[in-house]
Amino acid sequence: MRVLVVTVVHDPEDARIRHRQIEALRAAGHEVIFAAPFRAYSRDQPIAFESIDLPRAQGRRRVAAARAARKLLRERGRGADIVLLHDPELLVAATGVKLPGLVWDVHEDTAAAMEMKAWIPRPVRPAAKSLVHTLERSAERRARLVLAEDSYVGRFRRSHPVVPNSVLSPADTLPPPGDDRVVYLGRLTIARGALDMIDVGRRLSPYVKVELIGNADDDCRFAIEEAHHAGQVQWRGFVPNDEALPMLRGALAGLSLLHDQPNYALSRPTKIMEYMAHGVPVVTTPNPSSADLVQRHNCGLVVPYRDPHAVLAAVMRLRGDLDLRRRLAANGRDAACRLYTWDRDAMTFVDLLEQWAQSSF
Repeated sequence: MRVLVVTVVHDPEDARIRHRQIEALRAAGHEVIFAAPFRAYSRDQPIAFESIDLPRAQGRRRVAAARAARKLLRERGRGADIVLLHDPELLVAATGVKLPGLVWDVHEDTAAAMEMKAWIPRPVRPAAKSLVHTLERSAERRARLVLAEDSYVGRFRRSHPVVPNSVLSPADTLPPPGDDRVVYLGRLTIARGALDMIDVGRRLSPYVKVELIGNADDDCRFAIEEAHHAGQVQWRGFVPNDEALPMLRGALAGLSLLHDQPNYALSRPTKIMEYMAHGVPVVTTPNPSSADLVQRHNCGLVVPYRDPHAVLAAVMRLRGDLDLRRRLAANGRDAACRLYTWDRDAMTFVDLLEQWAQSSF
């Protein structure tokens, strides 16, 4: 197949897009063309396969990205067997463009996320959510859908396959969890607990280091920079996923301190499964999907929302109990390797696209 993969919203190094789906397609011998906002995210374009730079859709600045994406779809989409879109606004850009194999990978609850978009005036958010729901329903008539979560099934009228946000499991032997380093991997925002982690880092320093790996949004960047320079946290900034994952090994705990937001309630945080796969005990807030994952597999501790004192107590409990943290780490590693591995889901994903490329849409 020739597969055109397009995003104007996501980081070109997004783990699901770049390091799982694209690599699975290439490993199966398919040609990939990847169009994404490389320059806007300051990312190098890959040299192993064709890539195209697009503007980034961000905040209220989205028109240029939509126009560029529409132009790309007109020029290159018809020559692809599959056009794989990763943003709902790309469905709008594709309106009226005849594409042979249009697929939308649904890996965000966009409607629920409207409540968290500071650039959308609060009185307008209900209308924005309604518009997203309308767009999702119309997408079912124009494209094939792949869902990243079982919890997304209820958003749609028809049945669609689920290819979960599973993780790459390391095959080599992992070190046991240590006692001097706590890690966080992922995008840093206030709603994802960035300020809470700074508070925890201040309280743990200098005995336990809090290491933050990922981009920081404007709402917390200055606070993280200050904390880093003060020695309260160690901020690594952006690290490509394939390089960031090995940095988890040997950590005392992996943090997932999401706030109580509708967009987080039903989606399983990939970072939790990554901590599990790399033998790191989890400390998470009680979002239903997160708490269920940790409690079902007994691989970590659950703390209240926005409570750095409770996070501190959980970390110190793990630090003082070697048997506990090794047991939680082993449980998580076993569950991740059995149930949440991309090694299995990659074949499902590739098979789906191959079948759709051969059938009439």
